[in-house]
Amino acid sequence: MPAPILYGLKNCDTCKKALKALETAGQPPVFVDIRAEANLAAKVPLWLKAAGPDLLVNRRSTTWRNLDETARASDPEALLIANPTLIKRPVIEADDAIHVGWSKAVQDALGL
Repeated sequence: MPAPILYGLKNCDTCKKALKALETAGQPPVFVDIRAEANLAAKVPLWLKAAGPDLLVNRRSTTWRNLDETARASDPEALLIANPTLIKRPVIEADDAIHVGWSKAVQDALGL
């Protein structure tokens, strides 16, 4: 079974918790910085198809609050590619599944 891939930010507390939990469970993930290393043009459409914009777009972020109404109403795919910090983190690809966030449901789905 390939290692899970965790897309996030190095300074994100939620991403740090997810990394630590996966490592502790014997599933050390490959970490990909969502701003610097991720191929968002390829990944965002897949993530949107799997999770939908309601889950993937972090509407509680500072970035979201700083957007005007026109930008908020624009195409979610283009918006997320242009503003990676709008992506709810972490995004974890494991066993052909895509998990968004670090909720109890995500942890259960990952067997933690």
